Amino acid sequence: MNTDKSHIIQLSDMLEKAASSVRILRNIDWPKEVKTEFFRNNAEKLPVVEYEAYDPKDVLHQIRQIRKLANDESDEVHQWVNKIADKIESSSMMLASRGTHDFFKYSKELYGEPTAPLPGEEKSALSLAKHFDHIFDHITEMHLGAPLNDVNAEHLAAEMEKAVNKMFGEHAPEVVLDNKMASKAIAGRRRIKVRPSATFTEKDINQLIEHEAAIHVGTSINGYLQPHLKILSESHAGTTKTQEGIAVFAEYITGYIDLDRVMRLTDRVLANQMAVEGADFIEVYRFYQGRSASDDAAYDNARRVFRGGVITGGAPFTKDIVYLDGFIRVHQYLKECMLNGNIDDLNLLFCGKLDISDIPILKHFHSLGLVEMPRYLPTWMNDKRFLLTHLAYGSFLSD
Repeated sequence: MNTDKSHIIQLSDMLEKAASSVRILRNIDWPKEVKTEFFRNNAEKLPVVEYEAYDPKDVLHQIRQIRKLANDESDEVHQWVNKIADKIESSSMMLASRGTHDFFKYSKELYGEPTAPLPGEEKSALSLAKHFDHIFDHITEMHLGAPLNDVNAEHLAAEMEKAVNKMFGEHAPEVVLDNKMASKAIAGRRRIKVRPSATFTEKDINQLIEHEAAIHVGTSINGYLQPHLKILSESHAGTTKTQEGIAVFAEYITGYIDLDRVMRLTDRVLANQMAVEGADFIEVYRFYQGRSASDDAAYDNARRVFRGGVITGGAPFTKDIVYLDGFIRVHQYLKECMLNGNIDDLNLLFCGKLDISDIPILKHFHSLGLVEMPRYLPTWMNDKRFLLTHLAYGSFLSD
């Protein structure tokens, strides 16, 4: 593979610039007033959501320039560049089509849909969700251990702050309380925000530390510290499946995932499929009423499905299927690395924001000095002995 390093850096810079101007979650968020009005109408009237106009023209122009420049590269680099360019292009078109059925078309291109088969499998995220749901129906009435105590946002923020300072030292993000947030917690490279009114369980503390801090913040910092390829610092939609998959796997391998968490991930897939099949917001809200701690939580869960899409059904935002989908993909990849003896490849998963399929080209870039190994790794990757034991045992059982 013959590559001009300065050319690769230029393409990466251009991709990062294009991706940074496409902020999906920010542009599909719902104002708090929508929630207030929904409950004022006794949850009997569909929400009315208006989005500010989004013009994809500038992004599409940048993508055309990137593709033109990438034509001079080797096949491997050309494919890598165009794969990322495709995701950025679809992201901009999805934002331009909010509130229409075209939104779902682009959402499927970016995140997939519940019935899409997993790699090398006949089964899908939906079949996995139905499998979990069937099992949960038989065990929810059993005594499975002591109930978890609730903790407030201030306590969680304090524990999170201790954890990130220990993990990242000088690069640790600030942990702040933000009452403007719709979500309970959001993590970024510079700041982790927690909604003051949100409540958590003791189990949530370690889940969020492993999921949000160790993975999402960790890969953000590692990508930011890359001296050459800026695209590795950018959380574009092409990285979502892998990033969320690693984050859920982190909860799993550390033992901090629990039944309630898996049920929430399962419900997200089932709710998405309901919307795909035509269920409107109120129907999905009713579905969640029987599966959430409060009507407020049921609304927030239903909102995740319909943000950006069509309130009357048929065109949801499918990002929430990637948690189970990505978990399976990451688990399969880790097992393949173990079976093939490619243990050194595992660290590359954390060198920035990337997709699993990027690993071969990133290995080549590493050999050229364009990609550095990650500075920060989660604890279960710093000492891989338990991870490899788990993967070896799991491989035997699956066979």
